[in-house]
Amino acid sequence: MKKLIAGIALFGTFALASAQTITFDKTTFDYGTIKPSADGTRFFTVTNTGDKPLILSNVKPSCGCTTPEFSQDPIMPGKSAKIKVGYNTTLNGPFNKMIEVFSNDPANSRSVIYIKGNVDANAPEPKPLTAEEQKAAAKAEKKAAKLAKKTAAK
Repeated sequence: MKKLIAGIALFGTFALASAQTITFDKTTFDYGTIKPSADGTRFFTVTNTGDKPLILSNVKPSCGCTTPEFSQDPIMPGKSAKIKVGYNTTLNGPFNKMIEVFSNDPANSRSVIYIKGNVDANAPEPKPLTAEEQKAAAKAEKKAAKLAKKTAAK
């Protein structure tokens, strides 16, 4: 009986050790103080640090002023994907919004990421995006358009 229990416990350890695992580059994105109608788009990087494909099943914002976009394509082990988050910057004042990320990670099937900042007419002018940031934004836009087209075809 002891061997059976030990075997089950050992199997459970291996089952958890060989799974998809979700990790984020950051769990909070701080916009800082931005001007009204500024670009409210930001990106979170999701990485699969496990050894099985990771699938994001849903990304839910806490309110209608936040619009996430993501792909349901599997994220292979060691690979990354982006979650695009838009915030309605026509709304003046401070904000702190929660976004729930649902995946097939057995230990973290529901993860939470946040965006925060302040929309203020007296904010300084934003710094221009670096070439790398522009390239990443263009790539994410292209992927989001492809996903939207794919979703519309269903």
